[in-house]
Amino acid sequence: MNATFTKFAMVAMVGALLTGSAVALPQKTECLAGAKPGGGFDLTCRLAANSLLAAKLIEQPMTVTYMEGGVGAIAYNHVVGKRAADPSLIVAASTGSALLLAQGKFGSFDENAVRWVGALGADYGVIVVGADSPYKNLKELSDAYAAKPSDFPIGGGGAVGSQDWMKAALIAKGAGQDPKKMRYVALEGGGAVLTALEGGHIKIGAGDASEMVKHHLAGKVRILAVMSPERLKGDLADVPTTREQGYDFDWVIWRGYYTGGKVSDADYAAWTDTFKKLVQTPEFTSELAARGLFPYTVIGADFDAKVKSDVQRFKLLAKEAGL
Repeated sequence: MNATFTKFAMVAMVGALLTGSAVALPQKTECLAGAKPGGGFDLTCRLAANSLLAAKLIEQPMTVTYMEGGVGAIAYNHVVGKRAADPSLIVAASTGSALLLAQGKFGSFDENAVRWVGALGADYGVIVVGADSPYKNLKELSDAYAAKPSDFPIGGGGAVGSQDWMKAALIAKGAGQDPKKMRYVALEGGGAVLTALEGGHIKIGAGDASEMVKHHLAGKVRILAVMSPERLKGDLADVPTTREQGYDFDWVIWRGYYTGGKVSDADYAAWTDTFKKLVQTPEFTSELAARGLFPYTVIGADFDAKVKSDVQRFKLLAKEAGL
């Protein structure tokens, strides 16, 4: 009888391995947002929580909790120090997380301290000018900037070292100029960038596609380039990418998740397998659109490699920019 039981147990185990993850998600799941409610981390957690429940990939609603501090640094240190093996927990992250890791702003822990689960959506950087700007494409703007960079204040929604500052640095670098010498104007978000462009206080805006697209369509600003690897569909389908215009840079603002660094391979696989199923559902597609995000799916080992590649790229860019 024991031999028969062992035989059936082995068959069941092999079957589970062949059909996918042998471990299901815990009944109670949690997404930790490393900031106050209402921001990008909250949006990222709600994307997973709402779509997983709507698609019936979890039975109970996912709990969303908040831990403000250091734009995700406090949450990162909390997970590494206290919840490194918790299989029920995922934590919201973004390109900004990789940027802060590259600048050493998460303390003594680096990008290898957690397990990167996947990115389920993205926004993209854009290069914007005022509606009455004489520049119709990125080459015209870049040539003019290269000739006299002091005439071109660049505004972005964030201080020196932020994502918008980095986008501005790429604009300067693309024009063959020193990012350390650019006239950068730190503003409070995309709305302030729009106002500064309309008022002529800045000549170039570094922003996000989701924020600027409606103003572009309304004729308030002109998006010269989308900082995406390929053209976006929908309302920005006619706007060329930076790469199409001969400039070797982009800025993908991915929205993703990590879990503790000591979570088992089986529990990690349960999350990655679930995310792979999730992105195929209409419920997820609806939630993604409702949050103004573009499709962008990178899961498991590919996402781990993406994050670590981003961190190395940002370290180099920060060094070149004198941060």
